Amino acid sequence: MSQPLLAFNEVDVFYGPIQALKQVSLTVNEGETVALIGANGAGKSTLLMSVFGQPRIAGGEIFYRGEAISRKSTHFIASNGIAQARKGGASFPI
Repeated sequence: MSQPLLAFNEVDVFYGPIQALKQVSLTVNEGETVALIGANGAGKSTLLMSVFGQPRIAGGEIFYRGEAISRKSTHFIASNGIAQARKGGASFPI
């Protein structure tokens, strides 16, 4: 089996003394569509933004195509093709 496209392994994130994510693990394989569903404040945006180092993870690791990216610069991550599509509107004209 090939390596995952994106993998979160036991990721912890804190905002000051508040733990926003606790040991989150998630694997996304090539060609998969994944939805993060949860209440406001559940950590969905925090998990996605942690890919770009904003906020930095306090524990665990994030991998892109098998390469650890948790301590890479945002520029490095974006230049390797990782991007976010913002919510709030249709991606295609309806």
